[in-house]
Amino acid sequence: MGDNLPVIDLSGLAEGDGRALRRVAEAVGAACRSIGFFYVTGHGVPGRLIADTFAQAHAFFALPEPEKRRIAIDRIGNNRGYVPFKGESLDPTRGADLKEAFNIGLELPPDHPDILAGRPFRGLNGWPADPAFRTTLLAYFEACQSLGARLHRAFATDLGLAPDFFDARIDRPLSTLRLLHYPPQPASAGPGEIGAGEHTDYGNITLLMTDAVGGLQVKRRDGGWIDAPPVPGAFVVNIGDCLMRWTNDVYVSTPHRVVNASGRERYSIAYFLDPNPDALVAALPGTVPEGSPPRYAPVTAAAYLTERLDATYAFRRAGDGS
Repeated sequence: MGDNLPVIDLSGLAEGDGRALRRVAEAVGAACRSIGFFYVTGHGVPGRLIADTFAQAHAFFALPEPEKRRIAIDRIGNNRGYVPFKGESLDPTRGADLKEAFNIGLELPPDHPDILAGRPFRGLNGWPADPAFRTTLLAYFEACQSLGARLHRAFATDLGLAPDFFDARIDRPLSTLRLLHYPPQPASAGPGEIGAGEHTDYGNITLLMTDAVGGLQVKRRDGGWIDAPPVPGAFVVNIGDCLMRWTNDVYVSTPHRVVNASGRERYSIAYFLDPNPDALVAALPGTVPEGSPPRYAPVTAAAYLTERLDATYAFRRAGDGS
C-alpha cells in the first residue's frame, strides 16, 4: 500500500447490490486489518448538503465568543455543545489542542424516555439562533448515519457475520456530529501544541469530510507519519477503538493527528458513529483464536464512551460526567 490510503468506491452499496457488498467488504476488510484508514467515494451523501454544512460551520465559528459559549459543552452536557479554543486535549502530554468545535448528538424530543430518565449521553442539543443551522446539521447527521450503517454491513460481511448483524446495535446510536475549526498555527503556540494531538478515535468509525486545507496525518506501524490529503468529495473513514475492541483487534484503530501548517484556517466535519448505549461490545464470533481468551472484557457502549471522554475533557474530570 505504501504511503497512500486506499480509495474505495461504494457505488451500488445503497441499492443492496450483492456483488457490490462483497466487493466493498473485501476492500474495507483489507484496509481495516492493515492501516485502519481509507477514503470512500460513491457514498451517496449529496454534495450540496456537504457544502451547506461547511457554510454553517463557517457562520457558527464566526459568531461572537459569548454567543458560542452560551451553548458550551460544559453547560449543555451529554457531549453536546461548543468546545472553545484549547478546550480539549486529545494528547494530554502535549498540551491543549489548537482548535474549537461544536457537537450535536441524536436529536430526541424533550419528553423522550431516555431524556426523562437522565441516561448518559441522552440530552437535548444546544442550537444557535439561526434555524437553518439546526435543519442542515440534522440532515447531515442522518445522511452520515445512513452511510455508516451501510459500511457496517460491509464490515459484517467481511467478518463472516450476517450483513444485518450491526443493524439493531447502531440504530439508536451515541453518535456525535462535530464541526471543527483550526485557526492558523499561532506563533505563540507552546512546544508540541498542534491542531489535534495524537489520538485514536473512541467509537466504531469516523466519517471525516475536510475542506481543501490539508493537515490530517496518520501514524504508520513503524512510527512514521503519512499525510492524508483531501480527496475532493470523498470521506476519510477510520476505525475507532470501540470497533477494534469488538473485533478483538482484528480491525485496527490507528493513531492520527492534525497539524495545520498551511497558514490558513482549516475546517472539517467529523461524524463519530458510536453504537447504541446498551449494545454489548464483546468479541465477535470468529475473532478469538481457538484456545485463547478474548483480549477485552465485555462492556456496554455507553460505559466505554464515558471512560474515554472522562480522559479527554478537564471539566468532566472535575466532576461533570454528563
